[in-house]
Amino acid sequence: MVVDGADGVETQPGRVLLRFLDTASEARVLGETRVPSGTTVFDAASWNGIAIDSTCGGHGTCRKCRVRVLDGAVGVSDLDPRAFAPDELADGWRLACRANAQDDLVVEVPPLQTRPKAALAGVGRHVILRPAVQKRHLVLDEPTLEDQLSDLERVYAAMDDLELHASLDVVRELPRILRASDYDVTAVVVDDELIGVETGDTTSSCHALAFDLGTTTVVATLLDLTTGQPLSVRSQLNRQHRYGADVIARISATMIEPGALDDLRQQAHQTLAELTTEVCADADVDPREIYEIVVAGNVTMIQLALGIDPEPLGMAPFVVASRAPVAARASDFGVDVHPRAPAVTFPALGAYVGPDILAGLVATGLTRDRRTRLFIDVGTNCEIVLGSSSQALATAAPAGPAFEGATIRCGMRAAEGAIEGVRLADGGVEIQVIGDAEPIGICGSGLVDAVSELLRVGLLESSGRLVLEEEAGERAPGLVEHMARVPNGKGGEERVFVLAWRGGDPARSVYLSQVDVRRLQEAKAAIATGWKLLVRRLGIQEDDIQQVLLGGSFGAYLTPASAVRVGLVPPLAVTRIVAAGNVAGEGAKIAALSLPERHAATALLDEVEYVEASGNADYNDLFLEELTFPA
Repeated sequence: MVVDGADGVETQPGRVLLRFLDTASEARVLGETRVPSGTTVFDAASWNGIAIDSTCGGHGTCRKCRVRVLDGAVGVSDLDPRAFAPDELADGWRLACRANAQDDLVVEVPPLQTRPKAALAGVGRHVILRPAVQKRHLVLDEPTLEDQLSDLERVYAAMDDLELHASLDVVRELPRILRASDYDVTAVVVDDELIGVETGDTTSSCHALAFDLGTTTVVATLLDLTTGQPLSVRSQLNRQHRYGADVIARISATMIEPGALDDLRQQAHQTLAELTTEVCADADVDPREIYEIVVAGNVTMIQLALGIDPEPLGMAPFVVASRAPVAARASDFGVDVHPRAPAVTFPALGAYVGPDILAGLVATGLTRDRRTRLFIDVGTNCEIVLGSSSQALATAAPAGPAFEGATIRCGMRAAEGAIEGVRLADGGVEIQVIGDAEPIGICGSGLVDAVSELLRVGLLESSGRLVLEEEAGERAPGLVEHMARVPNGKGGEERVFVLAWRGGDPARSVYLSQVDVRRLQEAKAAIATGWKLLVRRLGIQEDDIQQVLLGGSFGAYLTPASAVRVGLVPPLAVTRIVAAGNVAGEGAKIAALSLPERHAATALLDEVEYVEASGNADYNDLFLEELTFPA
């Protein structure tokens, strides 16, 4: 209710009409909706399934939710001048999370890249093909007055090498299927459960789905269990992204917003369901012929997808709901395949060293190798494992979302138009852009490359300070024209290095700012502190590490030399630094293909020791040391 100040009369608040247009779509109209006056454009869009880019969940910190008001009036918020140049503000550009709709509006929404560049495969191992799913063709004797075995006993007797059980749903279907098929059937068994009986011989059609349920990107792989070969791989942006780029933002949403947990669950389900539809259509496979799914993901993603309250993960002492995998069906993840298909997950060492890292260990075989190897899954929450077959330690490092392009002034996800590689030469700046498109921002690998190159040519000091223009003229005269200043949104200016010019205005160009460098320093310091603590705990030297494995989509595209130069990884020869790629997805595939490997994943709970880095007495001092770049 709203109270009129003049006469105290209560009135219902009005509603306004918002019309959303897509700049990249020929149809242009994304949708129309009526919302209460005062609702933010971001919320209005989110409530109606219209995607607006955001990495902070609409809290006004990432400045990514750029929209343009074509018709109607929206005032300039206190944050808008920090995100837009004066001419852009005059042209109607606003941050959607700060744009309150007081009147009817027509809003133009830039296209959101829903399929960011992702590592679809990773370092894996050859394994013996022995899936949990079995299909057995059975030709059964029909019952007689002399042979009155029950239908279920008759099926069990034909597979007497197995100790089976079946659910009520299977028994309900069994009499009809046996008689309709003249007792010529195929039994579908997963582990020791009979999940279905099919008419005729269907043994040639047996499939499983392996998912890497990432915070940013979700990857699905459809597997043929008769050959062990992948039939189709697809990826897309996790639909939970509107709640923020990192798990902490999503956990916070469940604590603050009523209904957020259920919505996050539904968004995860929709993402998985869409990928399932795509891979099945691509491979021409009936979804009902998928008899098992395997899901790898961090603890928060798994709990959100299953509707388990993640609040205890977000506050000390950071307790998981269950370290062991929870028995579930594919339907519990919103995946519409065989109705009784189990859903397999991995165990978790802790709240922030979760099932995805154990899936990665299955793929890399780190705990089976005599070599001392360092595995780093680079991301918002960085997971680190150091060790060999004799001993292995794991920890987590809160790197923050800088590597995902969040908190970076011109940062973006690894999508078309993102600068992913940088090389500085006397003649200027050489850049690699995803999709060979016009550069519109910079992603994580480009950020690390840019900082590494600035360190190499002397335009960035080991403290992280960009040198002044006068010094730049002495150290790299051919790059001085790229040194500039832009408004900082607080009435002052900040120094930047322009990577790609748009006209002559640096503020409208793609640049790296001093603040961006600080964000990278904090992220890399968290990671370096993590692995250095493990080195100390294991009682070895850095040069005892024989190989570094960089996991995740970011790790797959990171330049090893740049990672060494900024101090993200130990100073090893670049040939010993391996882009491991999507090892969580590889681990999920291995678990689907090999039952012994699945059991080995459970054994990792006893083989790997979790170390709480933040509780270490040396953590703060070491973190401060690691803020500087290697000299």
